[in-house]
Amino acid sequence: MASAVFILIAYLIGSLSFAVIVSRAFALPDPRSYGSGNPGATNVLRTGKKLAALLTLIGDGGKGWLAVFLASRYAAEYGVDEMGVAACAVAVFLGHIFPVFFRFKGGKGVSTAGGILLAIDPWLGLATIATWIIIALFFRYSSLAAIVSAVFAPLYYFFLFGAREVLPALIFMSALLLWRHKTNILKLVAGEEHRIGEKRD
Repeated sequence: MASAVFILIAYLIGSLSFAVIVSRAFALPDPRSYGSGNPGATNVLRTGKKLAALLTLIGDGGKGWLAVFLASRYAAEYGVDEMGVAACAVAVFLGHIFPVFFRFKGGKGVSTAGGILLAIDPWLGLATIATWIIIALFFRYSSLAAIVSAVFAPLYYFFLFGAREVLPALIFMSALLLWRHKTNILKLVAGEEHRIGEKRD
């Protein structure tokens, strides 16, 4: 029962779509109505409001960190094991992608995944975020940076901690993140993907 409560709380935290919340606070268009249609920091940045994009990034990453931190810090007191904590990580990620508060139409989960990884282990999170930054700087494709980071995150965890309970959760989240980027993958292959900072028609 305790595990179910923690998982539900994690999902509800994940369902707070900060791209939509911040956009409303700044009187900006709904991020699902322009650009890529993805409610995330990258799309919010297309409005030219860097502060709004930054707050979206912090909010989406922060909720991933918060949900896993709360589970890691307090779940054991209620008999929830590491598998339950891993389930909370998956739940907050699913909440971001399929938010109950926004008709289950959420983002791709990159920022939230970063927050989750930082909560699991700071070195794991920093290594994955560094991978994203390096790929983004060299190739200027946000989607490519996310795809590469998604592939490397479970590998980083395996080399740091081995095949523990959290590893299957990370593999699942990485696979789901890659699936959410399937359109971007096709565009990258076709040479049609937009680079960071490039204006859309």
